[in-house]
This record gives sequence, C-alpha cells and structure tokens, in this order.
Amino acid sequence: MVIVMKNNAAPEQVRKVVEWIESVGYKAHLSQGVERTLIGAIGDGRGKEQIQAMVCLPGVEKVVPILKPYKLASREFKPTDTVVRVGGLEIGGPRLIVMAGPCTVESEEQLMESAYVVKKGGAHILRGGAFKPRTSPYSFQGMEEEGLRLLKKAGERTGMPVVTEVMNTTEVDLVEEYSDILQIGARNVQNFALLKKVGQARKPVLLKRGMMTTLEELLMSAEYVLSAGNTRVILCERGIRTFETATRNTLDLSAVVVLKECSHLPVIVDPSHATGHWKYVTPLARAAVAVGADGLLIEVHPEPEKAICDGIQSLRPEKFYQLMDDVSLLERTLRKEVQKLP
Repeated sequence: MVIVMKNNAAPEQVRKVVEWIESVGYKAHLSQGVERTLIGAIGDGRGKEQIQAMVCLPGVEKVVPILKPYKLASREFKPTDTVVRVGGLEIGGPRLIVMAGPCTVESEEQLMESAYVVKKGGAHILRGGAFKPRTSPYSFQGMEEEGLRLLKKAGERTGMPVVTEVMNTTEVDLVEEYSDILQIGARNVQNFALLKKVGQARKPVLLKRGMMTTLEELLMSAEYVLSAGNTRVILCERGIRTFETATRNTLDLSAVVVLKECSHLPVIVDPSHATGHWKYVTPLARAAVAVGADGLLIEVHPEPEKAICDGIQSLRPEKFYQLMDDVSLLERTLRKEVQKLP
C-alpha cells in the first residue's frame, strides 16, 4: 500500500501515520517529494484492512494499493525518477554517467595507468575488480584487500569515485570502507543474504542483471536492497544468455525502456560484458544512450593483450576516447531534440 499525504500535511501527521503502519506489523518507507509525501506500507498482507482504514487519519489524502510484486522499486510507489548521488555526480539525472576501468586490478602500475586513461577520456567513475568471481577455481581471483587499497588510491589521485564488486556478506564492510559504490555482480543477483546486507550499507548499490534473470526478478532483487533501508540502487543491464553464440551474451536494450517504465530506479548498460568483444562495445554503447540509459559501464585496459581477465572485451585507450566522443555527441544531440519538443 502507498499512503499519499496531503500537500499541506504536517510532520506530526506524517509521524502518526508511520506509527500506525508499524503498529500493525508493517514497515514504513518514506518518499518525500517536492509537493507531497508518500509512505509505503510493506508487509505480507495481514492487517491490510487497518492500512486501508488510515484514509481517515488527519493529513492523509488517499491509500493506494501497489499491484506489482516489487513495491518500493515500482513507479506506483515513487512516480518520479530516483537520482543516486555519488559525490557531486547524479546517476539518473540529466547527464550520462560513464563508469570505466579494467576488469580487474592486476598491479598498481596497470591500475594507475588505466585510471588516468579513463579520466582523460571523460569518465566520471573508476571501475575495477578486487574480488573476481571466476568459473574456474584455478583462474585469477583478484588482489582482494590489496586491490581495494589500490582502487581507493587511484580514485583519490584522479578525483573519481570508485565502484567495485562485493561477493559475500563477510566482505561488505571491507569493500564499503574502500569504495563509493558496491557492485552486486550477475552471479549474485539472487544471493538474498548478500542483498539484505548491502541494503544496510551506507553506500549506493549497483545491481547487475543475472544472465538468466527476468526483469521482474531483477526488480525483486532490488526490492531486497530497498526494503533493508538502502534507497540508492542502480540497475545494470549486462546481457542475458540466449541460444545465440556470436556474442558472449545477448544485450537486451529493451530492458532499459521497460525498466524505466516500471521502476523509478536509474538504469545503466554494460556493453563490454554483454558482447564479450571490444569491436561491438562502441556501437552498443551508442545504442544504449539512444534508448535512454542513464549511464555506461565500460572495460578499458592500457594493454588488453596482456590483461589477466577479459582482455578481448576491453577497449584500448584510443578506442575509449573515440567511444566517449561518440556518446557525448549523441547525448548532446538527443538533448537538443528533446528541448525542441512541444
């Protein structure tokens, strides 16, 4: 249920509604807009008659049922777009945000060079893996805490926030200490214990779609994070597994449009993992911007042929600079066209 408060509702009236919601065993989630306050009442369905009866309370305009299984992530709960702020950046705001860097932290020299390359190209956020989930137990698993230290150092030197993956509940506090955005990778999108844990974190969460995850399942995963108290969630489309073998995965660009219709959360696209090959990354990055993505997640390596992980899908510096020129021009063109609309 969503309790819509009147636009002149007093703070004390809002507090009384929250107390009522909690008294019947529901959780209250506030969404305070410019004009009015919405309060989500989230529970298992028991006591919904008492929730509906709150329409009689002072300051309440109406009580609206949420039909979607994902409550807090839905536009029914929050009609306006959520903007996730990281430092001075706005993910989901009017400007495209680019997160870029190597698949994994290999050494201080490699990471620093990568960081300076993506900063020079105009990226806003540095990405890199300190913990790496690999199919083979014999593959490089990441530099772990030392990798986190290097990421923080590179971010501070270049003035960029850092996004990196967290893989289990015991590492959330550690990764949060060193990074600015916690990434939940495709393999952990339905690791519900981990989702609950990052839901208690103070940092934003970048939630990647799983390779076999429906959009509803992705939004239900986001619901775990939101319901635990963390409202700063960013969704990421990174390709799904289909029968097609020409690319590593199949990039589902329709997901951007559907997600932005169903949910208020910002949506970014990772064309690097979606395609698995550098030559497809720039065309699909342009396509992602064209369909309305709020940001891009791009893999960049100074020497992809020497990369320990995913070198074939990583852009060389000159290719990254070209990608940034292309998407910047496209973004400006689309913005001008939107401004011309009546």
